[in-house]
Formats: sequence, structure tokens, C-alpha cells
Amino acid sequence: MGNVLNDLADGLLDGSVKVVDLTQVLGPDTPIIHLPEEIAVNSPPFSMKEISKYDDNGPAWYWNTITLGEHTGTHFDAPIHWVSGKDYADGGCDTLPAQNLVGPACVIDCSVETAADPDYLLTADGVKEWEAKHGDIKAGSWVLMRTDWLKLVGLENFLNADDTGPHSPGPTDCCINYLIEKDVMGWGVETVGTDAGQAAMFETPFPAHSMMHGANKYGLASLTNLDQLPPTGAIIIVPPLKIENGSGSPLRVLAMTAA
Repeated sequence: MGNVLNDLADGLLDGSVKVVDLTQVLGPDTPIIHLPEEIAVNSPPFSMKEISKYDDNGPAWYWNTITLGEHTGTHFDAPIHWVSGKDYADGGCDTLPAQNLVGPACVIDCSVETAADPDYLLTADGVKEWEAKHGDIKAGSWVLMRTDWLKLVGLENFLNADDTGPHSPGPTDCCINYLIEKDVMGWGVETVGTDAGQAAMFETPFPAHSMMHGANKYGLASLTNLDQLPPTGAIIIVPPLKIENGSGSPLRVLAMTAA
């Protein structure tokens, strides 16, 4: 084991291991999910207020207060985020096993399909087709759906909503069920939430939330730069803030891959 870690350290130092930032910038223009007011209270947008900046309020230091919802920007969904996962003793941000927060990534490229259809849905058969090319998804892996969404629609149209609701790609319930059967660690996407924009209308509404969290699995949303990762072989690092009884957290997601 020592040799493995030494090799990793050497690779980071000599540049043969590349660190890829999968995180969007978090600021006042960061898009957040808007739920119908008749069914939910919405999260506030990100805001930041200066406390001091090398001035009379603090002559040698700069710092701010920030206000935001747990599920803002690039963020982690813990099992207790959804009612189906509410009873897991290790389902909050402060109780998640640390071992689960670093792991291998399987990147399923759906960018061509998404460019043709913003409502594209990844099915179990689609995952199996990927496995036929790249090998079986191993238990404990993170499965990431590459759509190049931010590059495709831009920040100003990130939610891609009209009078019929948001339109963005995501998984079907059969896809999520198949990944749970594979015992993956979690599911990640480049869109604002882990489900498709129209997932409220699915036979199993919001399957990436209800089914994944019901199985004590995790979610990652608003990722970016998945086009810089190979289908297999990368390692991702995804620790949320250790918020007491937190349902999720903004985070900086990093991946390590061969340069």
C-alpha cells in the first residue's frame, strides 16, 4: 500500500497525475432550483457580505459572511436530503463514512444525445451499452453523467425552463435501479439537480433522489469539466462540509487522472 501512495505522490509532483476541478464558481449568479411556491419554500440565492478587508473593521484580514442553501451550486446530496433516506443513522453530512467520499469514477458520455435533445434520458440499457465498451461498473464506484451542460446552454440558461417546466437531461428510474443493484456509491450530473428537468412527471418521481437516497447512496449536482475525464480510471474526491445533521453541502469536487 505504501508503494501505491508513494507512486501517487510522485505522480502529483511530476505532473503525470493531473488534478481536474469539476466545480462551478459559486456566486450571486449561481442558478438554483425554483420549486412551485404552492408546494415549497425555495432556497435563497447565494449572497456574501464583507466583514472586513484590511480596514478599521479588521486591519490585517479580509473575510465575509455568506448566505446560501445547502444545495446551491456544485453540491453534495446526502441520503437524509430526501424523505426516503431520512432514517439512516449515517445519512447526514456529519455522519457519512469518510471512506465513501473518495472513489473511482465511471463517466458515461451523453453529450451528443443531450446536444440533440435537452430532455435526453439515460436508461439502464444505455448504461449496459457503456459497460460493454468500458467494463462492468464496480461496487463502490461513482457514476457521472457527462452532458457538457454548462458549455451547451450557458449559465444564463442553465435551468432551461419554459411554461412546461425545466428541460434538462437525467436518468430514468430503470437506470437508477440498475445502478443501485450494482451497489454504486453515488450518482453525479452536470445539471442543476441529479434528476432530469421533467422528473416530477416520471412513474417514479425524482428517481435519482427518491431511489438513490432510499438506498443510502449519494448525489452530486452542477458538476462541470467531465469532458476532461476518461470513461474509467479517474478518482474523485467529494467531501461535503461536515454540517451537523446537514442534508447536503456545496463543495469543491476534484478528480485525479492520468495527464
